[in-house]
Amino acid sequence: MENTLIYIQNYGILMREEEELMAVVKPFCGLRPVPELAEKVASLPYDVMDSQEARAITEKNPYSFLRVTKSEVDLEPDVDVHSPKVYAKARENLRKFINEKILVQDETPCFYIYKQKMGDHVQVGLVAAASVIEYQANRIKKHELTRPDKEQDRIQHIVTSEAQTGAVFLTYKADESINALMQANMEKPPVYDFVAEDGIAHTLYVIDDVAQISAIEKAFLNINDLYIADGHHRSAAAGRVYDLCLQGNHEHSGVEEYNSFLAVIFPHNMMYIMDYNRVVKDLKGKSPEQFLQLVAEKFSITEQVGAYRPSRIHTFGMYLAGKWYSLEASAGTYPEEDPVSKLDVNILQHNVLSPLLGIADPRTDKRIHFVGGIRGMAELERLVNSGEYAVAFSLFATSIEELMAIADAGQIMPPKSTWFEPKLRDAIVVHMVPCAKYLPQCPENN
Repeated sequence: MENTLIYIQNYGILMREEEELMAVVKPFCGLRPVPELAEKVASLPYDVMDSQEARAITEKNPYSFLRVTKSEVDLEPDVDVHSPKVYAKARENLRKFINEKILVQDETPCFYIYKQKMGDHVQVGLVAAASVIEYQANRIKKHELTRPDKEQDRIQHIVTSEAQTGAVFLTYKADESINALMQANMEKPPVYDFVAEDGIAHTLYVIDDVAQISAIEKAFLNINDLYIADGHHRSAAAGRVYDLCLQGNHEHSGVEEYNSFLAVIFPHNMMYIMDYNRVVKDLKGKSPEQFLQLVAEKFSITEQVGAYRPSRIHTFGMYLAGKWYSLEASAGTYPEEDPVSKLDVNILQHNVLSPLLGIADPRTDKRIHFVGGIRGMAELERLVNSGEYAVAFSLFATSIEELMAIADAGQIMPPKSTWFEPKLRDAIVVHMVPCAKYLPQCPENN
C-alpha cells in the first residue's frame, strides 16, 4: 500500500504513516539585499577571516554584511569579540540595513536557487528552511563535534539579532527529479548575478510560484537523509535556540521560524572538497634528519623536485628543511575496514603528528596550524621558509563519499578534514527568527 502523507500541524513537518521523518524543506520569507547592492552587501562567512581583515573590508565597503556577522568592526579595536555589545551592535546594524532598505524581506514564503561558479566548477543549491526536529533526530546527519564556546557564540548571535545570518551547507545524494525542478526554475532571469572580487560568480533565482514550491517540497520527501557538509556550529546553535524558544512559548504550534534553520542544499555530485593541509611549529627536539628517519619507519619516502600535492589517497606531501618529499603509507599502518581510521587525516595523525611530534589533540594544540587547499602549496612553503613553522604536510582531499559513509555510520571525522569551495556568501538570503517574545534575555524584552 502506498504511503499516505499526513501533515502534523503541531510539529510543522511532513511524516509518513509509519512516522518516518524524511528530508523536509520549507520555503520562507527571505531577507535579502536589493539587487543593485547585492554585490556590495554579500560577504564571506564570519569564520574565514579575523577582525583585522574584516575591518579592512568594511572600511572600503560600508555596505558589507560583515558589519552584522563581525560587528566588532564598528567598535573599539580591543573589544572582546564575545562581548554583549558586539552582539548588540550586530542587531543594531542589521536593523539599520533593514530601515535603510538595503535589505528587504520577501512578502511571501519562497525557495531560492543559489548558483556558484569557481573556474570550471559549478554548483547549484536550494536555499530553504531545514527542520530542526530532523536535525535533532539525526536525519540531518553530522560528522563533526562542536565546541561549546563556538556554539554559544552562534546562539548569542541568533537570539540577539533575531536572525540566522549564515547558512548551513547541506548535501544529499543526487536525485534526477530535483535536478529537473531546479533547472526548470533557472530558465527565468535571476535576481542577482555578479562576480565577486575573488573571481567567484554568484547567481540567485527566486521561486515564488506555489505549484513549483509544492513540487520541490514533495521531491525532497523522497530523499532519505541530508548531510551537514559545513556549518555544524550553526545547526547546533539553531537546535539550542529551538529548545530555548520552546520553553518560553506556551502556545508553540510548530510553524514558528525557530523550528527551522537557514540552509543551502546541494546534490553530492556537485560538491567540491579541497585538501586541508597542516603545518607544525617544531620537530619536538629532533633534527630534520632524525625526523625523516622516523617517518621512514611508517612511510615510503621519495624526494621531489618541486612542490608535491598528492593525487591519490594514502599519499602525502612533506616540506621539510627546504625540500619536498612524497610519503606513501606502508601496509599495516591503518585499518582498511574502519571508515574513520583509514582517512588520510587520521593516518597522518596516528603515525606522525601524535607519536613523533607530540600533537595528541589537534583541536587544542597551539603548535599546529591548518591551511585550506585554496591557498596552494606556495603557502605551505612560505610558512616553513619564514621560520615560524618547521614542517608542512599536504594531503589528498577527503571525498564527499567518505564524509557520507562516516555520517551514515554515526561516526565522527577528525577536525579540519574538509575544506569546501566555493564558500557560501552571507546575506545572499537571511532567515529572520523572531525570538524576543519567547526569550527574556533578548534586547526587546530588557
